[in-house]
Amino acid sequence: MEGRGAVDLRLKGRTALVTGASQGIGRVIAKELAKEGARIAIAARRAPFLESLADDIERSGGERPIVLVCDFYESDASEELAQKALEHLGQVDILINSAGGSRPIPFEATKEQWQEGMTLNFWRLRELTHALIPSMKKNRYGRIINLTGTSEPKALNAAFTAKAAVHVWSKGLSREVAPFGVTINCLQPGRIRSEQIDRRYPTDEERRKFASEEIPMARFGEPEELSDLAVFLSSPRAGYITGTVIPVDGGMSRFAF
Repeated sequence: MEGRGAVDLRLKGRTALVTGASQGIGRVIAKELAKEGARIAIAARRAPFLESLADDIERSGGERPIVLVCDFYESDASEELAQKALEHLGQVDILINSAGGSRPIPFEATKEQWQEGMTLNFWRLRELTHALIPSMKKNRYGRIINLTGTSEPKALNAAFTAKAAVHVWSKGLSREVAPFGVTINCLQPGRIRSEQIDRRYPTDEERRKFASEEIPMARFGEPEELSDLAVFLSSPRAGYITGTVIPVDGGMSRFAF
């Protein structure tokens, strides 16, 4: 966030767990939280990518993050990750749920294909959040930020269905935890540059064509343009913002609300 040095987000000494931190948006959010002075635990499946991120943060003057390798397809992964994060950090003030992945499927998709998409994009996220909320309530502070997906799907996608469930679950949960100083918000990334987006639009020409036709800002976004908002929502300054779904998409979504 350009010029952010003039604004104290009061995150120094806060603790955060960032899932899906090995690449893309999750990686950048972890870096920015560490830059603000938060103590970080980072989680994903790919240990080398996490170690590389930890090195980057340490070289930049931040405290080296706790690296927690986690495969959310394992049935007890969420509870085990929550326990490890609490053991290493003492408490978790901020949870960034950035793990997930697109799962386009045909009409004839099997139960197993649907289950895979729902497990990664909803069930494990919900389980991890519910495992950490008791400590947040005890400490009277919590910030939960879910990276979700479009509300305007053009085809069947198990991940989009799961992310819609995240929106409804988050709204209901936000009302229950608000009295304890815990907020929960969802961010909908548009075409934000990432490993996944670059696979889908591998050339500059493809990105320019899509952007000129679909995005009023006429370009793809950078991860930092979403991470700035995530970091703000993680801070005490955002204590009155909860139960929201906020698109970060250059104006691409067509809904008025």
